[in-house]
Amino acid sequence: MSKQTVANDSLSRQWFANCGGLDNFLAEYWQRKPLLIRQALPNFSSPLEADELAGLALEEDIESRLIIERATSPYWTLQCGPFTDADFQKLPPSHWTLLVQAVDQWIPDVNDLRRHFDFLPQWRIDDIMLSYASDQGSVGPHFDQYDVFLLQGQGQRRWRLGQYCDTDTPLLKGPELRIVESFKQSEEWLLEPGDMLYLPPGLAHWGVAEGECMTYSIGFRAPSATELLSDLATELLSQNAVTNALIYRDPPLTSTMAKGTIDEQFIDEVRNLLLRQLDDKAQLAKWFARFMTTRKYPDLALDVDPDSDADETHPPFNTFDSSAVLSHHPASRFAALAGDPAMLAVDGELYPCTQGFATTLADNHHLQLSELGFIDHREQALVDTLLRNGSLALHI
Repeated sequence: MSKQTVANDSLSRQWFANCGGLDNFLAEYWQRKPLLIRQALPNFSSPLEADELAGLALEEDIESRLIIERATSPYWTLQCGPFTDADFQKLPPSHWTLLVQAVDQWIPDVNDLRRHFDFLPQWRIDDIMLSYASDQGSVGPHFDQYDVFLLQGQGQRRWRLGQYCDTDTPLLKGPELRIVESFKQSEEWLLEPGDMLYLPPGLAHWGVAEGECMTYSIGFRAPSATELLSDLATELLSQNAVTNALIYRDPPLTSTMAKGTIDEQFIDEVRNLLLRQLDDKAQLAKWFARFMTTRKYPDLALDVDPDSDADETHPPFNTFDSSAVLSHHPASRFAALAGDPAMLAVDGELYPCTQGFATTLADNHHLQLSELGFIDHREQALVDTLLRNGSLALHI
């Protein structure tokens, strides 16, 4: 275990000391109830200034939104980027918020924050979103369907927590912000730089800036059952699984079932057929590894790290010095899958390899080549492939 990993583990355990420790947090709080962590990152200084964040929002490839609060209905209005300098010059002096998604993919110092959350599966992290708010800026009382850690970067933001919500919770008509129609406050905290608030899925919350402020939102992927089933169906079709697919058969028929009304037994037969199709655990594991490692923006090319020595003409792996460092591209996702052979999942693709190799690469965003130990020619070729693809970068 590296010194950095030990330091991160020590810090995360300090975060949860007041709630019974990390294991108790995972058992009692994670996806269940909120937790306020004062000075999670002591003396934290935001690696990004407001002007720099606004600059990112001008870029076409970067997802950004402006939310402006008004005194009359609709109380919150949504505008989507990319924006222009003129858009920012037109903004009122208060009551607006700029949101920029996946800043960790573009700013290395923001990406570096991910290391503090290595007590959770790294392939579960969606992105780090930054929000800059003018005085009294907010996005209204709303709820998310995913877990999020809200780290205060600059200034102060007052967070009010409300009730747990679901798809039946009444929402205000207007922009897709899940603004809760009737917010029922249960708790209230003022966060300073370095403070962090964990929120489980479905909990209504309302953050209002007191003066200008910036908040880092570390969000976790939470695909819906519909998304999962849709992608799995696409995966099965792409593998030409029709030749091996289970085929629908009628339940035992009776003359009374020969009617226009669909008998419940037909529904039971369809349900059982689909469950049998999902019963191939190995197939399900491979698909899930591909799905969860697909990049947030898969259509965007992986630019080679300007500080990296890897390019299309880099020398083969076996010529590298053992002290050279491999690092994940900020937009890439890695995961290991146990099996014989084991699999390394990277950006939606699976690569057969040994378990030790897969686990080491998946667990470490940065590692020296020497930490890989002995690897065979197939794994050396895999490193070369990931370098050419841009998923890995090499630093000599």
